[in-house]
Amino acid sequence: MTHPWIITAVGTVAAEPQRISVLFPAAGRSVGRDPIEPEHDPLGLVHGTDDDLARAALVRALIDAVDAETAAGTVTELYRHGDDAERRGVLCGLNAAVLNAAALNTEPALAAPIVAAGRELVADALRTNDPRLVAAALGDFAARELDQHGWRHGVLKALFMGIPLEAVSGIDDRADAELARMAAALIAERRAAGRDISADMTRLATIHTTPGG
Repeated sequence: MTHPWIITAVGTVAAEPQRISVLFPAAGRSVGRDPIEPEHDPLGLVHGTDDDLARAALVRALIDAVDAETAAGTVTELYRHGDDAERRGVLCGLNAAVLNAAALNTEPALAAPIVAAGRELVADALRTNDPRLVAAALGDFAARELDQHGWRHGVLKALFMGIPLEAVSGIDDRADAELARMAAALIAERRAAGRDISADMTRLATIHTTPGG
């Protein structure tokens, strides 16, 4: 069941898009910051948090309410001036918008100005050391819009940070032999250093090298 605050806030943004600048930072206080699936995903890396869900809905409402240039500029401002939770919310919003377009079979999923802005924001998030931000940056938007080189390095960083591959959208479709090679190199480094090897590392290193992979 959708939180009443989200319903009201989405309606407000649809009618008065500029109000998102006030509503976006208020989402955490209004709906909470708990993980959506606390038992299986206590950090919200895979399924997100309540405020991620709220902010994603606001970004989708904004994209539907204004022209692409305005939407691109606004999401960029929300990201640049927001805290880590708000930045994550912007990325979750881009992920939700792409997922919604796929469900509706809409092409293109997002207009070019929004895609260009989103790529810059994803690249910025992937340079951080915040696992929740990195996980959000590897969602549906990146799976569709990020170039293969940048996507590979994002996935490898997630692996290095202990982010589960389940958080990476499109892993089975986009993983390739080069990414498997990079994962194998990481495993070799960790073995040489006497460090643990995770099941996700092994999976990624073999995902395109097994028969039928």
